[in-house]
Amino acid sequence: MPQLNKLRTALPGGPGGDTAPPSTTRLRTALTVFFALDGFLFAGWVVRIPAIKHQTGASASTLGLALLGVSAGAVVTMMLTGRLCRRFGSHPVTVVCGVLLSLSIALPAQTHSALALGSVLLVFGAAYGGVNVAMNSAAVDLVAALRRPVMPSFHAAFSLGGMVGAGLGALVAGDLSPAAHLFALTGVGLLVTAAVGPVLLRHPAPKSAPATDGARKPRRLDGRARRLVLLFGVIALCTAYGEGTLADWGALHLEQDLHARPGTAAAGYSLFSLAMTAGRLSGTALLERLGQTRTLVVGGTTAAVGMLLGALAPSVWPALLGFAVTGLGLANIFPVAVGRAGELAGPGGVAAASTLGYGGMLLGPPAIGFLADWASLPAALTTVALLATAAAVLGYGARNAAHA
Repeated sequence: MPQLNKLRTALPGGPGGDTAPPSTTRLRTALTVFFALDGFLFAGWVVRIPAIKHQTGASASTLGLALLGVSAGAVVTMMLTGRLCRRFGSHPVTVVCGVLLSLSIALPAQTHSALALGSVLLVFGAAYGGVNVAMNSAAVDLVAALRRPVMPSFHAAFSLGGMVGAGLGALVAGDLSPAAHLFALTGVGLLVTAAVGPVLLRHPAPKSAPATDGARKPRRLDGRARRLVLLFGVIALCTAYGEGTLADWGALHLEQDLHARPGTAAAGYSLFSLAMTAGRLSGTALLERLGQTRTLVVGGTTAAVGMLLGALAPSVWPALLGFAVTGLGLANIFPVAVGRAGELAGPGGVAAASTLGYGGMLLGPPAIGFLADWASLPAALTTVALLATAAAVLGYGARNAAHA
């Protein structure tokens, strides 16, 4: 009987139909929690941007420069994080960066000038960039071991965490000061990291199953692979520009231009995150049905249409609908781009694509701020539609490049 139980465990069709070994299942759960925590903490900061803007007395352009600190800190640390993952493993780096992110999120609410805000956002951005590269690298290894396109499910957890974080932020916006709110998020982040971090520390990254179709070859960065990593990085840049813009400026657009109440304005990002969550939860099935190229093209086109509605709608409810459509369109572009770069070049590919991707966030805040001062915030937001269209075109181009 013990031998029979061992045989049942080893067979792919064992009890419950779970084809993944227990350690892989625990790793997937722990990584999912880290993705959700990342989105939860980031959204908690995002919904307090209008209050912190008022607290610091920043104009739209100076706020854009201060927000540049998040992306600048992230981009600076991303390539370093890729090297740390290769040396120490992506799992320990994920845990350490999770602790740093939790601690740093309390800092923005302690500032009273745009300069001080930008300085502490460099620290927050460094931790945010580090945890994103590390956990995406860990996810790429796990996806390779499972041999299914489940990368969107991790990013669905990020979006779900963002939705919950934004929703809770909207509820407490009128009752808690930014300082009290963000300090509470620090406690939540440290508790969650302490709970699930040991799973990553106990289990190394799984080895991928041997490929029988020749699709998974040793990672060697020849010229073609470098060009493909660059191409997928630019696609990630286009979509990160949209995500970062809606995170940083969506609530302000609803409140300032469409005169929404603070709670409704904060709920705008929550709705965007809900749509992204729904899109990413269906991402694996979508990729298996449509393939990567059509997923990128359809997603970019949908996001462009949605953002034109969200930016140019004359009232709150059509704008919220536009935010939701944009979220559905953008949902799977970033995870597909980063996942493909990771398949091509490992943690270095993830770091390179993520660095370019968050370059979109680096470009977004000041670009939107200056365009808003020069023209208007709604006009500035239409650039998201422009770059979403570019992502669709490049996604189609990636198909031709891959077969070149």
